[in-house]
Amino acid sequence: MSTDWEARFRSRYGPWAVIAGGSDGIGAEFARQLAALGLNLVLVGRRSAPLEELATLLARRFSIETRTLSLDLSDRAHLEVLLEKTINLEVRLLVCNAALSTIGPFLRQPAEDHERMIDLNSRAPLLLTYEFGKRMTAARHGGIILLSSMASFGGTLLSVHYGATKAYIRTLAEGLWAELRPAGVDVLASCPGTVRTPTFLRDRPVNRRWKSLPVLECRPVVSDTLHSLGRRPVVVPGRVDRIVAFLMQRILSRKALIALTARATRGMYPHMIDRVERSYRR
Repeated sequence: MSTDWEARFRSRYGPWAVIAGGSDGIGAEFARQLAALGLNLVLVGRRSAPLEELATLLARRFSIETRTLSLDLSDRAHLEVLLEKTINLEVRLLVCNAALSTIGPFLRQPAEDHERMIDLNSRAPLLLTYEFGKRMTAARHGGIILLSSMASFGGTLLSVHYGATKAYIRTLAEGLWAELRPAGVDVLASCPGTVRTPTFLRDRPVNRRWKSLPVLECRPVVSDTLHSLGRRPVVVPGRVDRIVAFLMQRILSRKALIALTARATRGMYPHMIDRVERSYRR
């Protein structure tokens, strides 16, 4: 039986949701929880096989409609395909989760990788928000969730450019939260800390609990985010992370904040820190 909140959510943000970056990790968890709420889904990602598998599973389990689009959203032409393929759907919820995250020395990464990070992490959410935002304001209801990060609150080594792109996304969402509310469109920046996803595990982090924040699972991150949509402009999922975010923004100086995040990064990626220091001594 549906709760009042679930019924209101479907009414305000249904019948269709687009999830950019929906093949695994946080994006796939958004798909599962939105399907459970009864929303039809357009799942977008580069890898067609996991998209199709997830879409088939959710359609069968929750009796919803699903569509998949295998697209690279760092490519402007692929963004146009997504917009064209959804033109006749009543998309009232956009989740921008697709992102490129690389861990390593800023100056040792190819310039092309930095450019692609801007294309995927910043330009794609901007253009999707712009186009779907126009459709939602015309309908006088809808919601936009932009996945930012706790890395947006202060720069740190090894993820310098990633944090910068996520700061852009958070600021964009904050402004749009105020600007689009009168038109019935809710905008939210979700700023999770460390989340157990395939991307996170790929870089072999060391979980030293006394040096770093707890690693969150995708399910509570998504649940906190969905329950915050329409209530506030920014959410930091997880109680401990919310306390740390408060300290980062209200208590610590910028110098202390950068030192704290750098210490946490050093504890999590000691194998990369040695590589960084060696590379810059050459």
